[in-house]
Amino acid sequence: MSKHRMSKRNRIIAWAAAGATVATGGALTANAVSTTTAASKLPAPSLYSGRAFDTCTAPSLSAMKAWKTSSFYGAAAVYIGGKNRGCAQPQLTPSWVKSVSASGWKLIPLYVGAQPPCQAGRSPEKIVASTAASQGAASGADAVAKAGALGMKPGSPLYLDMEPYDINNSACNSAVLTYVRAWNRAVHAKGYWAGYYGFKSTSAHAVATAQDRTDMPDILWYAHWNDVRTTTRDWAWSPTLWTGHRRAHQYSANRKETIGGVTLTVDRNDWDAPVAIIAK
Repeated sequence: MSKHRMSKRNRIIAWAAAGATVATGGALTANAVSTTTAASKLPAPSLYSGRAFDTCTAPSLSAMKAWKTSSFYGAAAVYIGGKNRGCAQPQLTPSWVKSVSASGWKLIPLYVGAQPPCQAGRSPEKIVASTAASQGAASGADAVAKAGALGMKPGSPLYLDMEPYDINNSACNSAVLTYVRAWNRAVHAKGYWAGYYGFKSTSAHAVATAQDRTDMPDILWYAHWNDVRTTTRDWAWSPTLWTGHRRAHQYSANRKETIGGVTLTVDRNDWDAPVAIIAK
């Protein structure tokens, strides 16, 4: 598996093997989001537009405080669960979530569920074609439970991480889409928005070009490491898809950055999408 936080070089190799505008950050009004039929029944989301970072292990409170001294980033993605989550999360507790949120950070919950059956390498959990729907439902329910335990309320988005795979393998692709649809339904059933992280030429492309749009993700977060901060200029699919503050772009990977005297290795993202709603 091309798991998150492996070297940029190895992630690009896995990606290839699988077939392969600056604005001030801040809150947006919730009514700007265009909705699907399923999403229209969900609680209003909290929206953020600006730069976001993700890193494998949630940083300490002191590190987050140091990074808040700069206005460069306004949001951070955290890995809330999944059998394929690559790093331990000793900092990621309900008190950490509440403290970080109170200090002004927006949080982006990411869940590393089962990975494609045709994906190169080993994963603790892979999708099985015959049980893809039940696996997706179980993973979605687990993601909701993990988010709720951290104080992330309904109306929050939960982002499913799907790493690169051979989307030209029709059986594999069908199993992935079955899993994704079931995960989305399970997340929706508990009042959460269904987000999806994937790679522009593979896993993101699969959901963006699926002919059957039933139970597709509400939000698309695509990885394309072109060092261009945008969610529009390099958009590869129909311009009508994921409009109304429902796109995010991971445009740079594994950058070592120092802010406020604290150094972290992060991925950079341009964010124009929902973020977590934190219980007070």
